[in-house]
Amino acid sequence: MRTVALSTRLTKGEAEKIDALAAELGLDRGALLKQLIRKGYVDIQTERALRAYRQGSVTLSRAAEIAGLSLREILLKLPEESIELNYNRRELERDLEGFDYGSDS
Repeated sequence: MRTVALSTRLTKGEAEKIDALAAELGLDRGALLKQLIRKGYVDIQTERALRAYRQGSVTLSRAAEIAGLSLREILLKLPEESIELNYNRRELERDLEGFDYGSDS
């Protein structure tokens, strides 16, 4: 996998917290920063997806796609965020289109 180097500036206090956590976890700073960036990316995408779903601008399946989660995983997040399921028949039919039910042949 090809990688690129990124850089950012943090306060001394932020850097110290990162270094302390890295030491606690037995990681070097770079490895911890990668984990933090990946987790932060997933969290931000999930927040965006749930906000769009709450506003009614995307379907549940589209929200799952934006968040990079399965439909089941996004469904489990709804109560955590006090979001009601708003799923109608048209959305169900659209989600079932192209679904592979498996074949007996």
